[in-house]
Amino acid sequence: MIQGFLRILSIPDLRSKIFFTLAMLVACRIGAHIPVPGINGDAAVDLFKYATGGGQNLFQLMDVFSGGAFAHMTVIALGVMPYISASIIMQLLVALIPSLQREIKESPDLGRRKISKYTRLFTVLLAFIQAGLFGKYTYQLNMTNPGIVVPQIADVTIFGFPWLFYLIVMFTMTAGTVLLMWIGEQISEKGIGNGISLIITVGILSSLPSTIGSVIKQLNLDSQEPGQLTFSSLVVLLVVFVFIIIGTILIIQGQRKIPLQYARRIVGRHEVQGGNAYIPLKINYAGVIPVIFASSLLMFPATLGQFVGQGTWIASFANLLSPGSWVYTLLYVLLIIFFTYFWTATQFHPEQIASDMKKNGAFIPGIRQGKPTQEFLEQTMNRITFSGALFLALIAVMPTIIGNVLRVDASISYFFGGTSLLILVGVVLDTTKQIESHLLMKRYDGFMKRGKVTGR
Repeated sequence: MIQGFLRILSIPDLRSKIFFTLAMLVACRIGAHIPVPGINGDAAVDLFKYATGGGQNLFQLMDVFSGGAFAHMTVIALGVMPYISASIIMQLLVALIPSLQREIKESPDLGRRKISKYTRLFTVLLAFIQAGLFGKYTYQLNMTNPGIVVPQIADVTIFGFPWLFYLIVMFTMTAGTVLLMWIGEQISEKGIGNGISLIITVGILSSLPSTIGSVIKQLNLDSQEPGQLTFSSLVVLLVVFVFIIIGTILIIQGQRKIPLQYARRIVGRHEVQGGNAYIPLKINYAGVIPVIFASSLLMFPATLGQFVGQGTWIASFANLLSPGSWVYTLLYVLLIIFFTYFWTATQFHPEQIASDMKKNGAFIPGIRQGKPTQEFLEQTMNRITFSGALFLALIAVMPTIIGNVLRVDASISYFFGGTSLLILVGVVLDTTKQIESHLLMKRYDGFMKRGKVTGR
């Protein structure tokens, strides 16, 4: 392992990419400690702990994803969720609008730039909406619990409307989301790994010390009285923790090998003997993207509902979508399965593979070239994608079910839970895979001597 790090540092290009990525991630964490101007961060944290009450709810999940920025009401409290929601909207629009599909096929670079432009515009719009609702919710809390908002800002009103406070919250939080979006794009372009996924991962990892502290506190080791968390429950959580790590690695790296054969070909005056190869079809072609998309899509309407306030049909709908409820769990599973198929359909192109095979004289034994090969690849990918999506959904919801049965605190179950852990393991595998590819291009053996990473 030490030699692997030394090999990484010996390559100037890879070293600069890693240092650039680390610097950008440090900048993200700095923003997580800067509260919105006019908001008392300490008072907000105390009120947030009271509001969560240790139960499973949306605010707890948002705080885990933002690395504690949500509870402190900082400039990056919204995190990258508006950007992910905007990306989902654009992916759906591309799939539904034939003109966009045609433009991407005819001019891929121009099409990607156009989609990126619309994604950024949608991000700003969604961030403004969420920030406005965030300001409304915070101002209502300040009315019942004075001290969260500085009086000099809250008292500036027109016809009873605190316009200055709303402007500060909306522009500051939107700017924070846009900054995170820019940092994520810079990491993907100039650094190593997927920038948005790494930002979410660092936010999740930042909650590790507080999670360990919650475990020690709930074990109640200083007293003879039994704590809220028993050692048997902790053992069960650790077993689930290990199972999720192993299962995630297997489901992301698992693949089915479709055998290929090459016909004899005439190259110049020589006859080239046909050979054997295979097409690796991944069991989970989308990786952990379905988990991120499903979580973000469920969090957005639930955020709107909880910010609107109690006593409305939107708030009642938001309660149904609270993490831990059966409605949330069912929708979560269905969305993971949907996005697994959706992402696979947009990224996996069997018609292109069949066309390339025919040009190169390759064929699948027992399957004719052309359309039959395309249909065979589609059917095979659909079957293995279904099994991969079910297993991915099972891993994602298992800790929530076990947490409800064992009555474990939400902050602990979320960290050891499927969503956070799936993202962590998936992003680590993806980043390690990119490092491996850089090392192999420089004719090194890779980052690890054994167990080469074969991720996405």
